[in-house]
Amino acid sequence: MTRHVIHLPVTVPELAGALRFAYTLTRSLALIPGIELAGTTVSAEDTQHVRHWVFCDRIIPDRSRCARRADHDGPCGPYQTGQTIRERPPRGERPLR
Repeated sequence: MTRHVIHLPVTVPELAGALRFAYTLTRSLALIPGIELAGTTVSAEDTQHVRHWVFCDRIIPDRSRCARRADHDGPCGPYQTGQTIRERPPRGERPLR
């Protein structure tokens, strides 16, 4: 079965704001089947080949993926209700996996 990917361009003036928006938007859609949190990235409009990961996406002991921010401190883990969006700059560019 062929899968199709939806690309939804949204422009935000700075990277930190774009990452916060992508995080919030993705979390709000997380319960919809087919939404893949792990694949959420942000890029500059004129350098779309350089992407910044929004979520960590490492595999955790229960074989699910870490749903914390890409720049999180501490151990990986699933998203928890009540978790807040931290206001800190991204750790830097991460290569696409």
